[in-house]
Amino acid sequence: MPSFAQYMQQYDHEHTSAWNKVCHGVGIPLIFAGLICLVLTKWFLGAGLFLGGWAFLFLGHRIEGNKPAFFQGLVYLLIGPIWVAKEIWMFHTGPVEQRDAGSHKTPQA
Repeated sequence: MPSFAQYMQQYDHEHTSAWNKVCHGVGIPLIFAGLICLVLTKWFLGAGLFLGGWAFLFLGHRIEGNKPAFFQGLVYLLIGPIWVAKEIWMFHTGPVEQRDAGSHKTPQA
């Protein structure tokens, strides 16, 4: 069985287009918002958000030119949201290498 790191690496490999990343960054939160609305009995809004989120994901994969990762295994339904959170974190904080390099600087007098 692949490790978590291997799943994340595979997901990275299949999501390289900036537009696909944007579509996932919008689509996955919409899916979660839709599920929450469905649970809270706002079924019409929930269904719209849920379906709209999936539309963004499929649009992103059409742009990228590949199939969604969950066709390879349902575990990717969990990996996707973690990957989006990682991508958003890296967008706001910069790549790990860049952050590490900045932390080793010594103050200039």
